[in-house]
Amino acid sequence: MEIGVPKETKDQEFRVGLSPSSVRVLHENGHTIFVETGAGVGAGFTDQDYQQSGGTIVKQAADAWSREFIVKVKEPLVTEYERLRKGQLLFTYLHLAADRQLTERLIEAGTTAIAYENVELGDRRLPLLIPMSIIAGRLAVQAGARYLERQQGGRGVLLGGVPGVSPGRVVILGGGIVGTEAARIAVGMGARVHILDVNVDRLSYLETIFGSRVELLYSNSSHIESVVQDADLLIGAVLVPGRRAPILVSRSLVEQMRPGSVLIDVAIDQGGCIATLRPTSHSSPTYTEAGVVHYGVPNMPGAVPWTATQALNHSTLPYVLKLANYGLAALKKDASLGKGLTIQNHQVVHSVLQEVFPDLPGS
Repeated sequence: MEIGVPKETKDQEFRVGLSPSSVRVLHENGHTIFVETGAGVGAGFTDQDYQQSGGTIVKQAADAWSREFIVKVKEPLVTEYERLRKGQLLFTYLHLAADRQLTERLIEAGTTAIAYENVELGDRRLPLLIPMSIIAGRLAVQAGARYLERQQGGRGVLLGGVPGVSPGRVVILGGGIVGTEAARIAVGMGARVHILDVNVDRLSYLETIFGSRVELLYSNSSHIESVVQDADLLIGAVLVPGRRAPILVSRSLVEQMRPGSVLIDVAIDQGGCIATLRPTSHSSPTYTEAGVVHYGVPNMPGAVPWTATQALNHSTLPYVLKLANYGLAALKKDASLGKGLTIQNHQVVHSVLQEVFPDLPGS
């Protein structure tokens, strides 16, 4: 099969859909991989690296997009909509519940779209979301610590504190992969950490990991209000697979936070759970509203592309190989991969997205 790997066009998105080592595996299995020139440079991979792995370098984005199977990292942007076409198989992160425009364009184009975030194992784990969730969770605290610095508009709080001075307070909404990894870093820095979640079993599991180093609370309006007001760093880590994240923090609650506090929502590409937070970019990552610093970069792992590309490829390659070897028949051979099918034959085919957009074809 001919596989196209375009260069990512999202602001400062330096990850790439396939690493040279993945290209080598696909090439050894008889497939031809067309990589847009410079696609991997931001992640530390040169055109020569791809050529030595059996890839073919193409100079124009159109030459990569013209292939029957496209492997990307992030969703196509408006400038790439013209590249979408009938008979094309697209495998990437899509997060369509928060992007009606792209959903409509994929339907109109007749593209078969498989979303990384919807691939689901029998135990309900999301294997292609986990590696980026780990990275994003760890980066959230790293970024939060930076923007708490006075020069960045923050309160001037050191999360770990010093002897005689209280440490900073970190509140994490959601105890899944993102929340757990954020807590690991925050605890390691010496911060005072709160995690809120609606799953009591998950809270019990987190207790076995963190013990008394983290305060674990059942997530409800009362508990959220009690801890958010005093948070130095608030991290939204709420994921509802296939749907927009629910709003847990209202504008009025944000207005009650201390000036210079920092908000970060890792699920902003799914709408986010904080009312005042909107998507930003790596070029302009923050804005201040109600005196609080807001950080809403939707592609946080793009800041560490060397690590993130390899971590992502370790998870995606087995599925990419199945799709390359068997085409759409791979969706029946692998039920987990089949659950990632989102758009096909000009229709929405994913059940959750059908509920989100009940008026679109297929719903």
